[in-house]
Amino acid sequence: MTVGTSRPNRTPEAALCRTGGPEVSGAVSTVDPDDLPDGLVVADETGRVVCFNEAAVRITAVSKADAIGAPLERALPLEDLKGRRWWTVTDPYGGLAIRVGQPERNLLLPGGREVLVSARYVRDVPTGPLRRLVVSLRGTEARRRTERSHAELIATVAHELRSPLTSVKGFTATLLAKWERFTDDQKRLMLETVDADAGRVTRLIAELLDISRIDSGRLEVRRQPVDIAAAVVRHVQAHTAAGQAPDRFLVRIRPGLPDLWADPDKIDQVLGNLLENAVRHGEGTVTIEVAPAPAKDDEKGTAVTVSDEGPGIPEESMARVFTRFWRGSKRGGTGLGLYIVKGIVEAHGGTITVGRGPGGGAEFRFILPVGTPAHLL
Repeated sequence: MTVGTSRPNRTPEAALCRTGGPEVSGAVSTVDPDDLPDGLVVADETGRVVCFNEAAVRITAVSKADAIGAPLERALPLEDLKGRRWWTVTDPYGGLAIRVGQPERNLLLPGGREVLVSARYVRDVPTGPLRRLVVSLRGTEARRRTERSHAELIATVAHELRSPLTSVKGFTATLLAKWERFTDDQKRLMLETVDADAGRVTRLIAELLDISRIDSGRLEVRRQPVDIAAAVVRHVQAHTAAGQAPDRFLVRIRPGLPDLWADPDKIDQVLGNLLENAVRHGEGTVTIEVAPAPAKDDEKGTAVTVSDEGPGIPEESMARVFTRFWRGSKRGGTGLGLYIVKGIVEAHGGTITVGRGPGGGAEFRFILPVGTPAHLL
């Protein structure tokens, strides 16, 4: 008996390229090629196509009826980026017998549509004749999205760096050229501006490093005891010292908070970003609540909720809040902060959500598990 996904309309050709698993108690586990997410094309020892799955039909726009039984170069007329016929260039059946396949690369289908193609050469013996040619096809949409994201990141960085660097260069050049002409108060104002712009550049570079570590899964978390209630109070005091009215903030610390082991610098980064967003983009009272809460797998945790009374975030935008370059308004910012916040929270094993607060504004809530001290990991 064959164990596998049941399909009512299997073709005889599909059976030729099913992948079989180990035989167990008389049963063989198989996978229907039409269940594969990538395009699969298999040619036999004569170079004729014996398998052309549904994903290959979707990617190439070639029907299964036209492909099965046709020579590979006709069923899959690929060209490289220089316009050369790919199967003529690679010559899988007549080339060197020591080759095992072709690495993935961009090739062109008729009409100029790009597709990612890799090939595997199957032989009975290492240097024997080709018994089967297995070709994998993938669309380029995911890669194009990644390339667009990288291009957008570069453009954002260039834009954000230009303004502070122009300011730093302009003020320092002016001071060096005309130092004697300025009063002490004027010099202080210029140097304070240079210092603020240099800090802005430093923060942007730190954001880029964080994004790189998050994307590569290398974000390090150095866990120490963290008094998150005290950290919240400290951030609120920093905003009031910078000119915000003290009565704009309402802090609620619930009793029974569990001990928390986390990276204090990164938790400060999360709190600072969420409070900055609430102050800059929200309105009315900014409420910060710290309370005990269950984390994943019934583990104890701490929940921090930051809400405001502004217009809030439209329902259709909530799914994109934690993506790169999302901006809730046109009041500045790189649109990278919430992406980094989510990466930091998840690196701690926590979760973060966004919704609408009691006052109608945005409400961000993240939950951190108690965690394990760094020296015990």
